[in-house]
Amino acid sequence: MKAVSYRAYGGPEVLAYGDLPEPKVAPDAVLVRVRAAAVNPIDWKAQAGLMDGLMDPVFPVVPGWDVSGVVVRPGVDAVEYEEGDEVIGYVREEFLSRGTFAEYVAAPVRTLARKPANLSFEQAAGLPLAGLTGYQALVKAIRLGKGETVLVHAAAGGVGSMAVQIAVHLGARVIGTASERNHDYLRSLGAEPVVYGDGLAQRVTALAPDGVDAVLDLVGGEALTVSPDLLAVGGRLVSVTDPAVLGLGGRFFWVRPDPADLAALSELAERGVVGVEVAASFPLERAADAQRLNAEGHTRGKIVVTVD
Repeated sequence: MKAVSYRAYGGPEVLAYGDLPEPKVAPDAVLVRVRAAAVNPIDWKAQAGLMDGLMDPVFPVVPGWDVSGVVVRPGVDAVEYEEGDEVIGYVREEFLSRGTFAEYVAAPVRTLARKPANLSFEQAAGLPLAGLTGYQALVKAIRLGKGETVLVHAAAGGVGSMAVQIAVHLGARVIGTASERNHDYLRSLGAEPVVYGDGLAQRVTALAPDGVDAVLDLVGGEALTVSPDLLAVGGRLVSVTDPAVLGLGGRFFWVRPDPADLAALSELAERGVVGVEVAASFPLERAADAQRLNAEGHTRGKIVVTVD
């Protein structure tokens, strides 16, 4: 099969497009013909070696954890799926090796759910990691309730835009930080936008004088540092980006594959509750360019690679 892979840690320059063996299919996995795979910051961070303390690499490593595609062959115990089923997946394993930037990926059934029928393969590829992060952080870590106010940092990004839509669906009031050029976009999702930078605390306080019930941090740094002072009594602080949240009395959260959560997210997409904006699309052989664009950190929505 054709795939993008790397044989040593590094930047986009270590990515190579070429032939690799088709992956073997374990009993509780399915072989998926990849139609699209989303690019996420964790892809190039892991590729740079920043995950080496947590996950062993098995070179050559195919990057990519997000996928949408079609089941080609189920494993002998993978009774949940049949040939021809359209699926999405957050295909994260305990090591770095068999990613989704390839024509085929062997995906454990615990990482998959059925693809929302109303989304294109490109849109659907952007749903799993970002959507699960927003969903699990709000529902399981923060336990956001109807009528509460949540502040989402980096609300216009891939995870942020998902979190905003999910929070609105949960009946919460959403305040979102973003650059001014994305304020109309946030308003269209149901959030009240505020700009980053000096005076952020004052701007949020003007909107929520009694404090916010929860903060979901997706950017870290200064935005996280000022967040504890913006919380109401009993407020919850969660970051998916910066472990420094632990020293601020908050929780550091890491998304995990969960087929039930992914199925719930897919259902929300089919109902039109959440949508995916595709900012840019690249063919598989240009995955390095897609990665470079993602690393710039200014993209609204998702960047995907497509496989013909």
